[in-house]
Amino acid sequence: MSAPADFRPTHVVPADGLAAWESPDPGRPTVPLDALLPVQLVDRRGDWARIVCANGWSAWVDGRLLVTVPQRPPVAGAPPARTADPRPLIARAQDMLSRYRGAAEDLAAGRLDGEAFWRRTLGLRAGMIVDGEAVWLYDAEHERWVHCDGTRLSTYAASTGPSAERPVPAAPVPEEPGPAGAAPPDDATRIVSAPGAGDAADRPGGP
Repeated sequence: MSAPADFRPTHVVPADGLAAWESPDPGRPTVPLDALLPVQLVDRRGDWARIVCANGWSAWVDGRLLVTVPQRPPVAGAPPARTADPRPLIARAQDMLSRYRGAAEDLAAGRLDGEAFWRRTLGLRAGMIVDGEAVWLYDAEHERWVHCDGTRLSTYAASTGPSAERPVPAAPVPEEPGPAGAAPPDDATRIVSAPGAGDAADRPGGP
C-alpha cells in the first residue's frame, strides 16, 4: 500500500503492541499492531478507534490504549490538559478510601452490621499503587488503569474490552444504609492482550 498523502501521526502503539480488529466488533480480530508504530486516529466509536498506518493500512483498536503524540512542545508553567491532570483521580481515590475507612471503623466499633457495611461501601471503586515517583491510579469512569509520573497520566491497561458506548460508572451509595440488595459482582481487572499474529506480509506498517 502507498502512504496517504495527508498521513500525520497522532498516536503511537504502546510498547507491548496492540490488538486490532477489522471493524468495531470483538469477533473480527485482525493482525495486531507492532509496538511503538506511529498511527493516525481518524474515527471514534466509544472506546473503539479507527487508525491508519503510514502505508495506508487501517484497523480498529481500543482507543484508550493509544499513546498520544504531542503536537507541540508544552509551555513552561502551563497547567496540564484536563485529561492528563492526575489530581482529580488522586482526589477521587482519597475520597473513596476515606469513605471506606469510615465504614470499616464503624463496623469494627459495632455501629454497623455486615449488611449495613455492604450498603455503605457498595459502589465505591478506587485503586492506587504508589512506588516512588510512579503512581498507578484506577479511572472508574473509563474503566482503565493509568500511570502517572507526577505531572501527567497515560493509559496502562483497560479493565474491560472496548465498547461502542461509554459506560456510566456506578454511583457510590449514600452514607446512610438502605434496604438490603443483591451482593455486587466480582469485577476483576484484566490487561487487554493482543490476538495471535497473522502472516508477516499482512502486518501493518509494512512496505
